[in-house]
Amino acid sequence: MRVLTEGSPLGVTRRIHRTVGPLDARQQSLLRAVIEEYVASAAPVGSQTLVERYPLGVSSATVRNILAELEAAGYLTHPHTSAGRIPTDAGYRYYVESIIDAVPLPPVDQLLIRHQFGQLEHANQQWFRLAATTIASATHAAGLATPAKTRTARIRRIDIVSIAEHLTSLIVVLHDGTIRQVLVSVDEGVDVARLAAAASRLDELAAGRTASDLERRLSRLREDDAADDLVRGIGEQAVRLLRDSDAAAIAEVFSDGLLNVMAAPEFAQADKLRRVFEALENRAYLAELFDAVTRDDRVQVFIGRENRADAMADVALVLMPYGRAGRAVGVVGVLGPTRMRYGHAIGTVRFVGGLMNELVDTLYA
Repeated sequence: MRVLTEGSPLGVTRRIHRTVGPLDARQQSLLRAVIEEYVASAAPVGSQTLVERYPLGVSSATVRNILAELEAAGYLTHPHTSAGRIPTDAGYRYYVESIIDAVPLPPVDQLLIRHQFGQLEHANQQWFRLAATTIASATHAAGLATPAKTRTARIRRIDIVSIAEHLTSLIVVLHDGTIRQVLVSVDEGVDVARLAAAASRLDELAAGRTASDLERRLSRLREDDAADDLVRGIGEQAVRLLRDSDAAAIAEVFSDGLLNVMAAPEFAQADKLRRVFEALENRAYLAELFDAVTRDDRVQVFIGRENRADAMADVALVLMPYGRAGRAVGVVGVLGPTRMRYGHAIGTVRFVGGLMNELVDTLYA
């Protein structure tokens, strides 16, 4: 038995016990058949359907007995008074654990996805959007992707642009290509030439530096020099931008395919999906979730009420970290109903995560 994770203070996940083995071969085959049939049809699955559509090699009466055993064990349940059964979160968990390490993406799908990524240059904002779009298209669910974020941002370039007589725009380009921008007030008499000189000096001081590095360099500037005073004042704004970036666990979440999730019969009631969207907009929730995911380098699956957030009770998340510890780390994944094609979702996320690793290697070479 392996323990996946302990619930965080925000209740991102419940303690999950990965247990594979208590079911015999026939029970495992039947559980798999119920899940695959339910995923395909979204309708409760009866014994006669299983006998007719799956080569189980047993009678309908035996199937009914095994279904009753699986229900008693907590892997299946009856919806209302239906004669058919549907999987529980525990049933999905058992199924996922049996396939998670053995679901490579088919070569033709790999080729198509790699071709799509090959059409773009190594411009990270486009790559992240493409990752979310590609995952959504491949899985017919919602694709998610966050930029690879360093624990400590470094400056690649700084520029200062005059906006009005006493107003400038400070533009900071980070090493990963992320752009930060803030408006800065300047004193009377600071003309374009002085701003250009200050920008050049500040760029020289800041290139390759962290917030702490830049702060130390600014402290060494002469206090009785007007030019240094201008550089120091604007440089302190750059330090604040860096510290804000470092403090944010997630810079941005790119998503695509949410309409795919809306089309699922589980979300015929719009209020259900609205609550999911609200949970995804909670930065604290996402930060805790992604922090849990990035502690490991494997695909991780969170099913239904394994997410303690009540709004996430009807959805599953298939997530994988990408990047390199100590340099930059992000997350890609799938969000969909618990009635998800887990094998395909896991294979897709794992493959796209590998491509994103290549991106990080390129950006931080």
